[in-house]
Order: sequence, then structure tokens, then C-alpha cells
Amino acid sequence: MRLLSYISMALLASAALVTAAQTEIKPTSSASCAETSSSNEFLGISTIRLWPGDAPQAKGAGCDDIPTLSILRPQPGHENGSAVIVMPGGAYLHLASILEGREVADWFTARGFTAFVLRYRLGKKYLLPVPLVDARRAVQLVRARARDYHFSPNRIAIIGFSAGGSLAGLTATQFVPGNPDAEDPIDRVSSRPDYVVLGYPWIGAVSPDVSHLSYCKLMDVMDRCEELQKAYSPDLFVTKDTPPTFIYHTTDDATVPVEQALSFYEALLKAGVSGEIHIFAHGSHGSGLGSGNATLDQWPNLLENWLRDRGLLTPEAVVH
Repeated sequence: MRLLSYISMALLASAALVTAAQTEIKPTSSASCAETSSSNEFLGISTIRLWPGDAPQAKGAGCDDIPTLSILRPQPGHENGSAVIVMPGGAYLHLASILEGREVADWFTARGFTAFVLRYRLGKKYLLPVPLVDARRAVQLVRARARDYHFSPNRIAIIGFSAGGSLAGLTATQFVPGNPDAEDPIDRVSSRPDYVVLGYPWIGAVSPDVSHLSYCKLMDVMDRCEELQKAYSPDLFVTKDTPPTFIYHTTDDATVPVEQALSFYEALLKAGVSGEIHIFAHGSHGSGLGSGNATLDQWPNLLENWLRDRGLLTPEAVVH
């Protein structure tokens, strides 16, 4: 009986330790999910806010109100002098932070990039243009701190999937020049990315056509849809200054019609911008880097070739 008693006490103590550990790591405030965390140093990951205080148009102080960049660095000694900002999708309602965030960042860091995963504000609480405000700031912050993270300020790529592809498209076509007289040094540099990668991009997100996924319907803004469509359709804003772009999509994507990717590619051609598009016959929406599909798993190889052709995989002198 005494042995059973000791075993019971040990099990209770073990359960108590597990409960305490779970309580300890559970976010308890906005700071715990938005500030640099020393607990990530082992994996070389840190998180910073886009703005030191409240973000513009912030409607609260919770995690969803604080846009951030999570930074993943390449293996020391393998840096190539390039950076990438990853914009996960999620229909502007949530973020596919692993499939279209962490996994993508890891792919880039394995090739020498310094990767930044953007958590932008979204949903009905933060309608467009707020996500675009966050994305522009992300590019400016990364460029302004290029020396701190040891990459070139003119080797910054962005990659977005689905809604993140919509946002990346807007970032690439509606960038703002730096203001040399700005008090904030981050505002002094341009928000124009140098290269763009779009994975099954939701280019026609803002549309009154509800036969496919519609931002206007999801956000209950059908009454303003025509106005928003004219303001936030990336293909309408492509110019000769739009960065070189790589696009991946599938023909039978049932969520975002492939025609949306084609519309952006055609706009690139008309503007004389370097573009490359790869359309696979089959593949569901949200495939990320391929999701184990023997055919779709090949598209990152095509992307790697595109990056290499532009010199982004070739190491250059580390920026100090």
C-alpha cells in the first residue's frame, strides 16, 4: 500500500509539473506574442514589432493588433547576402503560418537567405489597406536594417501565397518611395521589393463575383466592392517599375481561378517587366511548397533556378 501511495504521489507531482509547464509557456499578454523571445535563441528565431509603439490604425493591444516580423537566419557562414519577406495566406481571415510561413522561410534560409515571416493585421477588424500598410512597413524595416542583419538592401525579395500573394502583389505595385526628411529612419527608404514570388495568388480577391472566393463577401463589404476593387486589384497597378516576378499556380485550383495569375502575368508583359509563370495541370489550392505531391514538389526547383539566374543565390561580401 505504501508503494502504491508513493507511486500515486509521484504521478500527481508529474502531472502538476506538466500543467505548470503548459501554463508557463502559454501567452498571457500582447508582449509575449509580439516581442523578441529569448526562448527562441536556441533555434535562432526572434520576433520584432513593425512599429516600436502602436501600429497605425491599431484598434487594440492584443496579438492581432500588433504586426510583427519573425526572423530566421541562415547557417553561419552560409549567408548569400539576400533577404526574403514571407507573406502567408489565409483568405485575409487567418494566417497559414506554418505551411506558407515557417516552411517557406526554412526553405530560403537553407539556401542562404535571411528570412522574415510577416504577421500582418487582417479580418473585418483590419480591412484593406491596413494589411498593405503593414507589408510596406515590413519592406522598409528590412531594407533599413539590412546592415544589422548582413544582407544587401537591394536584394530583398517578397513571397506570398493565396491572400499573401494578393498582398505581395499589392506591395509590388503600390510601393511608396522613401522620404529622406522623415523623422523615422525606416520611413526614409523605399517599400519597393526588388523581386516578387507569387504562389497561387488571389489577385482577383476584391471582386463582386461570388462564384469564386470573394474578399468583399467574406468581409461583408459588398456595398463598397466596386470602390475597393479599383483600389486594391494588383494587376491594375502594374507598371514598368514593378519588380521581376515569378508565379506558380495550378489549372484546376478550385478556390482561386488560374485566370487571376494569368491576368497579373499579362500585365507584366504589357508593362515590359520580366516575368516567369509556371502552371501545373493539377493541384489543390494551398499546396505550399508542394505538400508531397510528386509533380507539385518540383515547383520550388524552378523557383531556385529563377533565383539563381538573378544572382540571389550567389554569395556576395557580407554587409557590415
